[in-house]
Amino acid sequence: MHIGFSPADEAFRDEVCAWMKANLVGEFTVLHGRGGPGDEMEDMLPLREAWERKLADGGWTCTSWPTEHGGRGLSIPQQLIWHEEYARAGGPGRLGHIGETLLGPTLIELGTDEQKRRFLPPIRRAEVLWCQGYSEPEAGSDLAGVRTRAVLDGDTWRIDGQKVWTSHAAWAQWCFVLCRTDADAAKHRGLSYILVPMDQPGITIKPIDQMTGKSEFCEVFFEGATTARDNIVGRPGDGWKAAMATLKHERGVSTLGQQIGFERELEAVIAAARANGRIDNPAIADRIAKAWAGLRSQRLLALRTLRESGKPARGAIVNKLLWSEWHKSLGELAMDVIGEQSARLESGELSILQRLFLFSRADTIYAGTSEIQRNIIAQRGLGLPRRR
Repeated sequence: MHIGFSPADEAFRDEVCAWMKANLVGEFTVLHGRGGPGDEMEDMLPLREAWERKLADGGWTCTSWPTEHGGRGLSIPQQLIWHEEYARAGGPGRLGHIGETLLGPTLIELGTDEQKRRFLPPIRRAEVLWCQGYSEPEAGSDLAGVRTRAVLDGDTWRIDGQKVWTSHAAWAQWCFVLCRTDADAAKHRGLSYILVPMDQPGITIKPIDQMTGKSEFCEVFFEGATTARDNIVGRPGDGWKAAMATLKHERGVSTLGQQIGFERELEAVIAAARANGRIDNPAIADRIAKAWAGLRSQRLLALRTLRESGKPARGAIVNKLLWSEWHKSLGELAMDVIGEQSARLESGELSILQRLFLFSRADTIYAGTSEIQRNIIAQRGLGLPRRR
């Protein structure tokens, strides 16, 4: 699979590389290659926020958004270049990605003109962080089973319920919350997608301690939390449509940048195997070769998906299953490569490979479990009947 780049695209690549080289320096050097899943660097939050503002000042936030909404309107090849060269340069994980890649495109597609005027500019300027209120203790993979309730009281929505595994909730100023607004409607039809300010008495946030030692996920409790009537995306009952639009944008071009991070992790595994001699073990060498081939197949699938439609399509649901299972197996390979060192904590910090193993255990669960993904592939991709 090949995606072509024009001379203008290559000039754009040079622009990206030059900007990253000139700006990921000085105080930001410590962020190089950091800040990804499982490595959120909570103690450096102000510096990460400053980096987001640096990107905004340079015109590097919301690059895929249409120009009329403050974006750069990049073509698919240029979006690919941006995400890959950003990752290749060691750009830190994007603190504003939930607002930029999830909520923003959803509002552009389904929001009112007033919502676009109000919410999009602060996202582009990196002034406001968003979090996603989807999963609940009894509604993870079965997203349509959410129980958080929103009741309209005059011009105000009053929200009660609980969300869990909410990334960046402790830092975000706003949350888009999937709520049940009609208890009598069919499961997928009684939902609404509501924008809720986080800094208010009716919201309690409890960070979840992870086995990585970090707390980037949180429980969020809504007890009479309020938001304005107009802060609903679409009409009451359109929540499932909006939620699926958000998930569609989640699995777009940015996954190709994610794969550059995977490549860096694979290189670290290979370097460790060479250093301790386990590269000469035929079983280890075979698993490394399969990991290399698996990463290349992910890239080809992602490129084909983008080439066929210009946006994520059926291939996206396959891609999530592929990369999550692949990444988990890479973490297991890393532990087998470093052997007994995997159980040691050097200098009180997890190594890159230890973080890889611990966090990748969750990859096949969040954003749709592997079991659910296989069902979706079977039903929507292959047209197989739903299991009775």
